[in-house]
Amino acid sequence: MRTSEWFTKGASLLRPGLEPRAVASDASVAERVPRTTRERLQATLRRHQEALSPRVLRRTLSELQAIVDPRVSEVEGARRAHALADWYAKATAEERRDCWLLMSEQFAADPSKVKTARERYEAAVGTPEEAHAEIALRRAVQSPRTRLLQRFAGYPGGMRFLVDLRAELLPQLKSDRRLLALDAELESLFSTWFDVAFLELRTISWDSPASLIEKLIKYEAVHEIRSWGDAKNRLDSDRRCYAFFHASLDGEPLIFVEVALTGEISTSITPLLDESAEAADLAKATTAIFYSISNTQAGLRGVSFGDSLIKRVVETLKAEFPRLKTFATLSPIPGLRQWMQKNAPAPLLKSLDDPLSLGPKAPERTQLLALAARYLGKETDNGKPCDPVARFHLGNGARVERLNWGADPSPKGIKQSYGLMVNYLYDPKRLDKHRAMLSQGQIPISSAIEALYG
Repeated sequence: MRTSEWFTKGASLLRPGLEPRAVASDASVAERVPRTTRERLQATLRRHQEALSPRVLRRTLSELQAIVDPRVSEVEGARRAHALADWYAKATAEERRDCWLLMSEQFAADPSKVKTARERYEAAVGTPEEAHAEIALRRAVQSPRTRLLQRFAGYPGGMRFLVDLRAELLPQLKSDRRLLALDAELESLFSTWFDVAFLELRTISWDSPASLIEKLIKYEAVHEIRSWGDAKNRLDSDRRCYAFFHASLDGEPLIFVEVALTGEISTSITPLLDESAEAADLAKATTAIFYSISNTQAGLRGVSFGDSLIKRVVETLKAEFPRLKTFATLSPIPGLRQWMQKNAPAPLLKSLDDPLSLGPKAPERTQLLALAARYLGKETDNGKPCDPVARFHLGNGARVERLNWGADPSPKGIKQSYGLMVNYLYDPKRLDKHRAMLSQGQIPISSAIEALYG
């Protein structure tokens, strides 16, 4: 051992204070590890990254607990929830996060009661007491968090508060798993509260209030509405626009679909968005093209509306236009380019810098169509179609019908799918058959799609 090393080691044994760096390092690590709300509620001082001090955190928890106090009425509970929501509206993002953590961590079901109820249920299976034990287990696993959220939904504007809260919460889930319980509770409640039985299908037309048409412009997620003239074109006599509404979010569409009534399945979005085009003759319309479906509420992610919406719209259209025989989409393929970057040959990718310049007989065009057909008709992820739009329509019972070259020449269309679009066909007589095929891992496709990838 060198003299300097011996001196340093010996000095550290005699005077531990000479090693402040190690101590400081341990402290800094502790500062980076977030404390649970339980730890913070028992503390005296706030750590630097925590928004609410232990004292304010305890007060906020008391206010949340007062909302679910079993001694107060539904009306009083909702009033208290409203008061806390007013505080929340003025809180910083970090303070709101602390509120989420309290709701997620401090309102879970009592684990000891759940354990006892589960053991009693397991022991009662097959006996006359099974039903009674099942009821007790259901009550035990229902968390106070459920009651808390129900109280927030009980005041006017409370549902809007919860939907917006979850929209703000969702992006934080990957970085903080402590919030997962609150998110799961919200999604479960929303799936019940926004069940199709409680939704109203309305037609949006050019005669609708301007505020509603403004929402249409705001929420359109597939093909941007560029102007009021563009909006008017999409609400013309040969078009229909339908949306689901919920009484608790009055005036806010939850999801809407734009429909073009035509004489054949559309192969390009350009004529459908052409404001100068003449309206189609409704007396000759045989086909309904769903060319844009947009969800509007980020906070309702995971709540399925699309299947019910399309069914209701098909029924409504058939009642108004008995001549309609074909129901299909003209859909984007948003995941194609990303998939191609991983699976297509490098020379082909390089040749697709300007896909619209490729002639009908260009080998690169043939290759691209073959790969796109394979992507839509063969490729799956955990048993489901890779493309998110394909998952939606195929999950609703449609089949992949046809690929359309240069169907979306917009910058967005080129970026997503080299300008390709796809028709999904909704055959009312085969929807259940197609769903069954998909559940067995087989994607329903037409012979035209199958021929492209051989």
